[in-house]
Amino acid sequence: MSEFEPDPGAAPDLAYYEAVPYLLVVESVERGGRWVRRAEHPELPGCFAEATSAVEAIEKLDEQRLRLLRQLWDRGVPIPVPRPPLQDAPAR
Repeated sequence: MSEFEPDPGAAPDLAYYEAVPYLLVVESVERGGRWVRRAEHPELPGCFAEATSAVEAIEKLDEQRLRLLRQLWDRGVPIPVPRPPLQDAPAR
C-alpha cells in the first residue's frame, strides 16, 4: 500500500486528499495580446490559475486546489483522485 492509498478499513479524511499528488500542467497561453502562464490540475475539474510567471501560477493553483478540495469536502461531493502511476513492465 502506498502513502496515497487510504487504509482499506477507513474512509480518507480531507488531509488525505490535500496530500494527493495531482497531475500538474503548465502552459503559456495568449490573453488579449499578451502571454500568461496557465497552471491546472486536469484531474480536478475547474482547478486552474493564470499569472505572468509559471511560479506565480503554480502558487495560485495550489491555493485554488486547497479551496476546491475544501468546498467538495464540505458539500459531501466525491473528490476525484488521480489514477495510479504506470508501473514499469517487467524486463524480458
